[in-house]
Amino acid sequence: MKPREIVRAFVEAFNRADADALASLYAEDAINHQVAESPVEGREAIRRMFAESFASAKMICIVENLFEDGEWAIMEWRDPLGLRGCGFFHVVNDKIVFQRGYWDKISFFRVQGIPLPKDL
Repeated sequence: MKPREIVRAFVEAFNRADADALASLYAEDAINHQVAESPVEGREAIRRMFAESFASAKMICIVENLFEDGEWAIMEWRDPLGLRGCGFFHVVNDKIVFQRGYWDKISFFRVQGIPLPKDL
């Protein structure tokens, strides 16, 4: 599969809040590093991260732009609450091996009604 197709499958699973389906898109030793968080390493840790996130917030990803360059896919996204962000996906052998995401954590907490942690 092309990186763009993997990202489309990612968005479908994300919008279903399906942590298991999301995890299946990652290589066993993948790294997911969101700018506002510490890197998460390994498929199982990434699955747990998504499961915990879906348990605490309702999240929807609407693709605005999806680009592909070799083994990379770049997605600009928004959600129905006005949040925006982008993600970079390195795909090798039909699996995400590295993901880097950018979004505003404080705005996310506010629109989701989650109290701001004291360390922000």
